Amino acid sequence: MGQITRMLTLVDGTIERDFLGCALKIAFATSDQHHIDQHFGTCESLAIFMVTGEQVHFHQSIAFEKAEKDGAEGKLQVRIDALEGCAAVYCRAVGAAAIAQIRQIGVQPIKTADGMPIKQQLNQLQEDLKNEPPLWMVRALETVKGIRGDAQRFDEMENEGWNE
Repeated sequence: MGQITRMLTLVDGTIERDFLGCALKIAFATSDQHHIDQHFGTCESLAIFMVTGEQVHFHQSIAFEKAEKDGAEGKLQVRIDALEGCAAVYCRAVGAAAIAQIRQIGVQPIKTADGMPIKQQLNQLQEDLKNEPPLWMVRALETVKGIRGDAQRFDEMENEGWNE
């Protein structure tokens, strides 16, 4: 059964607060935290970044138990669960069954050339955000902004006080 073996999350309240409602959480299937070089279903780890048109911040690294190509029960589900809150996952390959499950949770799976530098892909994402974002990115931004709008509404209600 697949499991997470290590998880590192960088927590900085100012970054998270500043990025709330405008940043996309993007995951990369990687073996070295620098290149997109893994098949999603058997990836050793995911590197997750928060991305806006102006800034990129490393957010999280999640390492998984080694998974064989066939017969590793749970290997796919643990990886899909790790994508919670992400807008997209970049990988060198992804199977049809995984694509369907990833899309079902609202994450866009994207295949890249094997060994693509994560930094290069992050730069491209920023360019897309500034210029003409693809449809998946527009939808993800609408979702992020919608969540922020709800949070602000509750803050406004709290500031007004409760009348019973």
